[in-house]
Formats: sequence, structure tokens, C-alpha cells
Amino acid sequence: MIEQLDVVTLTPYQALGIPIALLGGVFLALGAQFQHRGVHKVEDRLGSGQKAGLSITQVRALLMRPSWVVGTVMLGLAIVLQLVSLAFAPLIVVQPLGVIALVITAVVNARVSHLKLDRKAIVAIALCVGGIGLFVTVAALTATERVITAGQLTTILGILAGVIVVYSIVFVFLRKRMRAVSYIIAAGVIYGFVATLAKVVLNRLVNGNFEGLTLFAVAILIGGTALGAYFVQNAYAVGSPDLVIAGLTVIDPMVAVAIGVIVLGEAATAPLWAVAVFVLAAVIAIVGVFRLAKHHPQTHR
Repeated sequence: MIEQLDVVTLTPYQALGIPIALLGGVFLALGAQFQHRGVHKVEDRLGSGQKAGLSITQVRALLMRPSWVVGTVMLGLAIVLQLVSLAFAPLIVVQPLGVIALVITAVVNARVSHLKLDRKAIVAIALCVGGIGLFVTVAALTATERVITAGQLTTILGILAGVIVVYSIVFVFLRKRMRAVSYIIAAGVIYGFVATLAKVVLNRLVNGNFEGLTLFAVAILIGGTALGAYFVQNAYAVGSPDLVIAGLTVIDPMVAVAIGVIVLGEAATAPLWAVAVFVLAAVIAIVGVFRLAKHHPQTHR
């Protein structure tokens, strides 16, 4: 059976995904703050001081922390809103909008921690937001959406399998040396694939292509979400919530966007100038993450 490959350009209806994604970013920010509080309380009470990753005992203790549970519920709402936004609009338009969570988290965390962000940290946040903002603006003007084929889904699953194997090996042998930014990169990459799989599943459901391969993708999506969540909790244990959110809201969409462009063809009709802007915006945002990791007053180096 030959699968349909009709291209659907961005419409006002699809643009509804943008405010939904922004609302999801608000819940992401608040959820991160509450989860960070819960993780630090557990780390202070049960941690060994080696920052070698959360143990099973610590993970169980998290389930008993009200702040962590509240944060998890908020993150669940953020995920639901993200899925809704992906059902409306192309991946490369709505996925990067979670960067709004970075601004909210930075302000809230500074007040809660009674710390003042210095000029270098503020510049780093501005780079993250500016890079993502530029990217989304151009994507909204040039992105297209296609019916996703079984071959494209197989390609995504194959790449993700390789990524998980690599990170599993790295974590087993280097977990005692891993810093906050290491956990953030791992979580961001995995969540980028998770977001892409969510988009693929929704796309195939809408187009009546739900079969065994799509069901397998759902199972991998759930497993990837759990693995990414574990890395995020470890990042909270050794870094600030706005550093974690900075990494997730830049690395996650950059990975998802790369897949959307290369595998799903969402930028197939974009002019060359738009592609150049995409690359420039990505570089700006990524530089912002590493600058924030270096200059944030709460970063454990």
C-alpha cells in the first residue's frame, strides 16, 4: 500500500498550537521548581555526598515528598498540553516554545533561593530565549507538515535505540563523574526523541495508520519518558532548576527539530535563508545553555 504524502501548510487552525504550547511551558516551569525542591530535600537527607545518581531508596523517598508529587502533576499537565499543541501544529513550530519556562523558572528560583542572577547569567538566559524565539518565528513562516510514513518511524526508532545504548553505557561507567549539564544533555536528547515519537503517533492516528509499529512506538515513548525523567531528577540533585530547564528547553527542541527537518521533512519547502537562520538560532541558544551552566550561582562544578 502506498502511503499518502500530501503536504499541509501551516493554517490559522494549526497556529492554535502556539498558545497551548506556551501554557504548557508555564506548567513546566512550576513543575520543575517543585520537583527540584523535593529532590534536594531527599538528597540532603539520604544522599551520600558523592552525587553518583539517585539510588532506589532515594527514588522511593521522592514519592513521599508532597512538593515532588505536586511538581510531577504539573509536569504531567505540561506534557498533556505539549501533546495537544503537537496535534495542532508542526513539531518545529511548537516544540521550541517551552523556552518560556526558562524565563519563569529563572525569576521564581531567584526569589525562592534569595540569589541574584549576575549579568553573565542574565545574558546566558537572553541567548537561550533569543535563539529559540528567532527559530520559532522563522519556523512558523516556513514549516510544512506531512503524513508520516512507516519508514520514517522506523528510522526514528532505530536512531533512538542507538542513543539509549550509548547513554546507558556512559551512565554505568561514568555516573560518579557526571555533572548537572551531563544529565541535562542526556535528558534533553532523549526527550527530543520522545516529543518526536509523540508527534509521529498523533500524526499516524489522525491519518488512520495505527498498526503494530505505531503501538511499538507508543511503548518506546513511555520507556523513553521514564528514562529521561530519571536523568532530570539527577540533574536537579546537582544543579539549579533554571539550569535544568535551560538545557531541556534548548536541547530537547533542537533534537526534535533536527529529526523534524531531516527525517520528517517539515522544512522541506523552507528557503535557503531560513535554513541559515535555523542554524544560527540553534548555535545562539546552545551557547546560552553552556554559558548558564558556567555562570549560574547555583551550579555545582
